[in-house]
Amino acid sequence: MCYPVQNFKHIATFTYPHEYLVLKFLMEEENVPFVFENETMIGISPFYSNALGGIRLLVHIDYATYVTELINNLNTPPSNLRVV
Repeated sequence: MCYPVQNFKHIATFTYPHEYLVLKFLMEEENVPFVFENETMIGISPFYSNALGGIRLLVHIDYATYVTELINNLNTPPSNLRVV
C-alpha cells in the first residue's frame, strides 16, 4: 500500500543498521508501514552516518505510539533485545 509522505512521523535515529534489526523484524511482522531514511547509503558507506544525520525511522502516524512503546519495551529489563 502506498502512503503519502506527510503521514509519516520521525520516531528514532540510529547510527548503524545493526542497531535496529530486531525492531525492523518486529515491525515487518506486524505490517507496520515504516521507512528507514539513509539506510542504503549508510549501509554502503557507514562513515557517512554522522554527516547524513544517521538512519531515521519514519513510521505512519497511526502506528507512532505503538512503535514508540515497542522501542521502550525492548530497551527496558528484562528484555535482552536492546535497541541502541
